[in-house]
Amino acid sequence: MAEIVRLDDLEDPRLRDYVDLRDVQLRLRLEADRGLFLAEGEKVVRRALESGHRPRSFLMSPRWLDGLADLLDASDVPCFVLDDVSIEKLTGFHVHRGALAALERPELASPQEVLADARRVIVMEDLADHTNVGGAFRAAAALGFDAVLLSPRCADPLYRRAIKVSMGSVFWLPYARIEDWYTAPDVLRDAGFTTYAMTLAADSVPIDSVPHDVDRLALIVGSEGHGLSSHWEKSADHRVTIPMAAGIDSLNVASSVAVACWELRAR
Repeated sequence: MAEIVRLDDLEDPRLRDYVDLRDVQLRLRLEADRGLFLAEGEKVVRRALESGHRPRSFLMSPRWLDGLADLLDASDVPCFVLDDVSIEKLTGFHVHRGALAALERPELASPQEVLADARRVIVMEDLADHTNVGGAFRAAAALGFDAVLLSPRCADPLYRRAIKVSMGSVFWLPYARIEDWYTAPDVLRDAGFTTYAMTLAADSVPIDSVPHDVDRLALIVGSEGHGLSSHWEKSADHRVTIPMAAGIDSLNVASSVAVACWELRAR
């Protein structure tokens, strides 16, 4: 079972994985260097462990020890216990729903491994907002898509905010990064995927007007500010858009993914 370690010194080096969680750039660098990621909240921590991720440690206030006793009993890593005020000082924010866990960052699967058994795939090009990445993962998982491909510059699905917004769906929806992004359309085509690019291009058509009863389908979405690159737009089999009321030309990325996944879901 986990070792319960009650602390009051915020400079204790054992707490270093939990310092300054609000500093996005610092956390991204530190977590990559240390091979870890952070899960926040009882439900998300549970889902991380249930999906097989290995914890390095836990951090929680005393009032959460009983509620998470089953997780602690099944673990052999330290559980650091601080009062709520100290946790907020350490992390830089108020921790809702009680608990944090530092977990080992898994080695990413290859695109070929992720695509091997997939039939409905989301492709994300250069999404910068972790909230959008988490929301897109959650929508894709909820609506029956079974894998995600990311561009090299796409935000990290295992960043704390992305995990929280996804409600842990990043833990069980397989994903991979394609490092040679220029050739990625060919990777999908060679694997037998029909590609649907979400775009406001002049030749795009309503998403509900294109056939989608295909064996393998990839939905491609672009960055929040600039949308899809011209290379991906031109490479797609279909360029599609979501019909909207007058005066509105777009939704945010996560909302667009949800609508498109519903329309293109397997019947």
